[in-house]
Amino acid sequence: MNEFYELLTRRRDVRAEFTGAPPSPEALDRMLGAAHSAPSVGLTQPWDFVLVESVGTRRKFADHVQAERAIFADSLPEERAATFDRIKIEGIMESGLGIVVTYDAGRGSPDVLGRHAIADAGLYSVCLAIQNLWLAATVEGVGVGWVSFYREPFLAELVGLPDGIRPVAWLCVGEVSELATVPDLERHGWRSRRPLEAAVHRETFRPCITRSDATR
Repeated sequence: MNEFYELLTRRRDVRAEFTGAPPSPEALDRMLGAAHSAPSVGLTQPWDFVLVESVGTRRKFADHVQAERAIFADSLPEERAATFDRIKIEGIMESGLGIVVTYDAGRGSPDVLGRHAIADAGLYSVCLAIQNLWLAATVEGVGVGWVSFYREPFLAELVGLPDGIRPVAWLCVGEVSELATVPDLERHGWRSRRPLEAAVHRETFRPCITRSDATR
């Protein structure tokens, strides 16, 4: 049991630690199998996985991501921009493989059991598949980095997604030299982690009184 909880805390969003080697075919199959075993609304399994090894495709995506990074950087106040400048946001070229995880809202339609009141339930299912893949990768000693600095239409066209198929994530996947002990955004001072007691509410949503607050 302790090994499972230790695994959860060891998982990292990898950017700078990739060695350039892709995961072994055997490890990749196990990771994709773990993702494909995730729970899904109405048993629709609305995900697909596009494996991208092409250097040319990865370079086009990396250039697009860097352009989006610049747009975000320009929106920041000077001090925040200086902090952001130190943060590496992706390992697209450094990792050996890109995995584009997609969402098909039409799979199982029109009678998707459990989605009638929550339209995004299928999207949540895809996120569960991504988490399964990420944890399996951590067990395998493989790094995963989720890239979110992109425009969906660009990525959809880049990897030839049919109409109605939405790209949810580009995952950088590959062997790593190590997994950082502290997440990058904490290490670079972008944001601090919230304590659990600040996120737990009882009966209704209202600000929680922490022990330190109660003793002031």
